[in-house]
Amino acid sequence: MRKLLIGLVALIGLAAVVVVGGYFALKRPDIPLATLEQKYATPDSKFIELPDGVRMHYRDSGNADGPVVVLVHGFSSALVDWEPWTERLGDRYRMARMDLPGHGLTNAPAGYRATIEQYVKEVDAFAEALQLQHFTIVGNSMGGNVAWEYALAHPERVQALVLVDASGWEETRAGLDKDPPIFKILRNPVLGPIMAQLDSTKLIRQGLENSVADPAFVTDDLVTRFADFARAPGHRDILLQMTLGFRERRYASNEVLAPIHVPTLILQGEQDKLVPPDHARKFAAAIAGSELVTWADEGHMPMLEHPDRSALAVGSFLDRVHARLQPATVTQEP
Repeated sequence: MRKLLIGLVALIGLAAVVVVGGYFALKRPDIPLATLEQKYATPDSKFIELPDGVRMHYRDSGNADGPVVVLVHGFSSALVDWEPWTERLGDRYRMARMDLPGHGLTNAPAGYRATIEQYVKEVDAFAEALQLQHFTIVGNSMGGNVAWEYALAHPERVQALVLVDASGWEETRAGLDKDPPIFKILRNPVLGPIMAQLDSTKLIRQGLENSVADPAFVTDDLVTRFADFARAPGHRDILLQMTLGFRERRYASNEVLAPIHVPTLILQGEQDKLVPPDHARKFAAAIAGSELVTWADEGHMPMLEHPDRSALAVGSFLDRVHARLQPATVTQEP
């Protein structure tokens, strides 16, 4: 018996060594912001210090005299998502996009607390800094949640609203158990903080492949960009905050959204596995006079997967808004 116990303890000790060794083998350090800026900043990149200590990376390009469009990216992503639309719409619109704290090349101060409400404040501080008085606000995924909350908080600024596979409705799917593994792990209060420090490249690839209609769209460069930005100093902590606070935000409802009266366009991919397509229809029903466009072969990020047709839909909507025409009630594209 004594030998058996000694052997069992030895096996447990060996397993612990393997686990700890594996953790340190997979643990990845932060990537200095200077290194990331050298790799990902462009001639259009600018930085601004906001009142709360956030050093925000942004790009403000396109037609400087055109109507302003403010674009808000989704969770764990960055402003680069909007470059395809900027290329296609910048001839007639001023396209202002930022990296939210915890994302891209934006640096947040130590102890920063990330919430949807705080991100609304950051967008408003950005608008103040750039002296943007009136604009259309566009948001994808989590950025869509920020966009509709911004429209409620600052109706005096918002000329129109565009929600792109936007989040915000309470998740009632049995399908939460079908979410990409990286989201399920990060939402675990024990595993999340550990996982955030490890090499998550494979899980990021799986998450991206689950986000799009055609997994072949997910290139090595795209995966590397997501993984690199997640390793900026402080970013993993903020992303983990947002993930663990998944259910601690105000949810969309007919009553909450009723005060939105600006022209609103809702875009949704029917192959979206992150935001249920039914949520887009809920937005359309809750926001009076809104226009809904869905695509049967589209995933979570139409501005990246099919930039031509999604930019065409947004451009047509914005042209009508600024020509003071009434948007259609509902449209459906194949």
